[in-house]
Amino acid sequence: MSAPGRPREPRGTAPGLDYAQVERTLRAMLGEIDAKGRATAAEETAAEDRFADVVDLAQAESNRSMALRLRDREFRMVRKIHQALKRLEDGTYGICEDCGEPIAPARLLARPVTTLCADCKAEREADEALRS
Repeated sequence: MSAPGRPREPRGTAPGLDYAQVERTLRAMLGEIDAKGRATAAEETAAEDRFADVVDLAQAESNRSMALRLRDREFRMVRKIHQALKRLEDGTYGICEDCGEPIAPARLLARPVTTLCADCKAEREADEALRS
């Protein structure tokens, strides 16, 4: 059993994945998202009084809309990161939620928040393509 608050190695996962590094990566991702959010808020506050004409105002509104969409995507990513950290803590990180098989370490390194192995992800994407 691992120490409290320390990631346990998930059962059935391929050996060799550095779970401490995965945790550091996830926490760094949280830090980057937080810094971007703070910078965007500061930019929005500073930009409020710089509109010379209607075109500038329209461009500012377009930029604000894009920034809000990006913040929304980042909010969803924060949720996924917290879920991945919880899986690290409870020992289920790296196990596919559909088939229960280990997720390849290369996939986890490329996308540390993933919950699906490559085969299950491809199957879901194929199903989505058929429905659209």
